[in-house]
Amino acid sequence: MQPSRTSARPPSPQLRRVALSGLLGTTVEFYDFLVYGTVAALVFGDLFFPGADPAVGTIAAFGTFAAGYVARPLGGLLFGHFGDRIGRKSMMLLTMTLMGSGSFLIGLLPTYDAIGVWAPVLLVTLRVVQGLAIGGEWGGATLMIVEHAEHAEGSGNARRGLWSSFSQLGAPLGSVLSAGVVTLVSTLPDDQFREWGWRVPFLLSVVLLAVGMFVRLRVAESPLFRKAEPLDRPPVLEVLRRPKPVLLAACVGIGAFTAQSLLTGFMISYAVGREHGAYSRPQVLAAVTIASCVALLVLPAASVLSDRIGRRPVVLAGAVASAALAFPVLALVDSGSPGLLILALVLGHGVAQSTMYGPLGALLTEMFGTRVRYTGASLGYQAATLIGAGFSPLIASSLLASNGGGSTPISLLLCGGAAITALTVWRLRETHGDALDPAPAPSAAPAREGSPQ
Repeated sequence: MQPSRTSARPPSPQLRRVALSGLLGTTVEFYDFLVYGTVAALVFGDLFFPGADPAVGTIAAFGTFAAGYVARPLGGLLFGHFGDRIGRKSMMLLTMTLMGSGSFLIGLLPTYDAIGVWAPVLLVTLRVVQGLAIGGEWGGATLMIVEHAEHAEGSGNARRGLWSSFSQLGAPLGSVLSAGVVTLVSTLPDDQFREWGWRVPFLLSVVLLAVGMFVRLRVAESPLFRKAEPLDRPPVLEVLRRPKPVLLAACVGIGAFTAQSLLTGFMISYAVGREHGAYSRPQVLAAVTIASCVALLVLPAASVLSDRIGRRPVVLAGAVASAALAFPVLALVDSGSPGLLILALVLGHGVAQSTMYGPLGALLTEMFGTRVRYTGASLGYQAATLIGAGFSPLIASSLLASNGGGSTPISLLLCGGAAITALTVWRLRETHGDALDPAPAPSAAPAREGSPQ
């Protein structure tokens, strides 16, 4: 029986501060990752992998992009372990520092012409460091928000979808900021952009880092974490003892991350580089920015709706829409019309993808108990990003190079990711009305899978 929902208490200053902290952290996360994806699509093939065929250079550049994603589950495991053991706040400070510093150092890297093979080696190394950091960032930020909301508003009234949407908003906000900055520097003459202009977006990440750290230092530790009984074994062993929730968490996020990666960073490479009716860089970046602005509205709306009718129907609706729009969206992109390009990305990224992604933060946190939540939710989320976002651009680039550049492989990847999400959501039980770690009672149902016993 779900707890009754009466009017929620007004948000406390601490809850608002935690929500802002989560927003800033995930904005830094996505800004840094999307800046890399955008710049990799434009110039990294030539700067760090020179002499290769253009298609091979693009594949290599996105290969380093994937390297960052490969490290993310390891980061989720590492920071999840300590986040469940010693606390959420300290891990949030560490992950933000590593993420922002890694992006800043990429902006200082010498290119292949200056130091030879060490340039791509250092690039991959920094991407792995970023991947480790980002693997722990989302879990800490989202759990802090959801657990503070549960404490501040009460189990029956906590608007976990609404509040967790602040951490989810970092994706479109980071996309807007990254596309906006890259758009500005891409107006430079090509020789200046290749020489120093591409570095500017990476160096500016230090500003977001400073603001985020200022807010995070004033955030209190999660009240639910402080109350929880400690485990007598490593959290990952407790999670893997019942692996089904982690597998479901990973599969439910694949559709959103596949659409996100293919319709943002990869789309710049595809649309600018097409042989017939290719768009200019500013046109594609403007379309990505507009779609991300739409996402800033759709994402919280979907999250709030999930508080009312449940996580499952909202995520399922987004997955069905993403699959249904996959081929029409790519047909609009292939039209060569800037207006239709904007429409395509608004429908595919701004609406369908955001509907899937919005409730994901609340959904994944509700699948695990407090003492394993950081580890479990992070592993599920980062595995989804690895499969959906890490490998999709690499696979798409390879398929496009082998089939002459047709858009069918991109559409099929979008459909495949959405289908995995839809089938997984169908298997999940609804959790939006559950209290986090409800107190046991003699007649209580068995604890949810993934919760510590």
